[in-house]
Amino acid sequence: MFRIGYGIDYHQLTEGREFWLGGILIDHHKGALGHSDADVLLHAICDALLGAVNAGDIGTHFPDTDMAFKNIDSKILLSRCAEIIDEKGYQVVNIDSTLCLEKPKIKPYIPKMQEAIANCLKLDLDLISIKATTTEKMGFVGREEGVVAHATVLLQKK
Repeated sequence: MFRIGYGIDYHQLTEGREFWLGGILIDHHKGALGHSDADVLLHAICDALLGAVNAGDIGTHFPDTDMAFKNIDSKILLSRCAEIIDEKGYQVVNIDSTLCLEKPKIKPYIPKMQEAIANCLKLDLDLISIKATTTEKMGFVGREEGVVAHATVLLQKK
């Protein structure tokens, strides 16, 4: 049996924050604002994984009202989501994701992001697709006020 999950996440960009994206630190003058490290890509993947097994969303498992998750590394959250889908008897077939932001250019960082995600989920690199796009300077992403990530996962019953 197969199950598909979809996740999306948004975070504001602000001065004075580190920019964690795809499990790695990105060199940029702005960072994402959030309760955790605000890694939109990992959060979107978490929501996709949880949704595929009907286990709620990232806020259900890791609420922003809980100080235990304040500034937490989102790789920890992703690893916990992997445990949840494993407990439900599923394994990841593949992940397809898209980042939406104007700057910085993401292509040079993608291999390290794939590696970080693969390590958390114990997957081969070729099962993790990460793409990036801009909004052609339109909207809050185009004005560099925020970043968006979309993720789709395919799971298979073990």
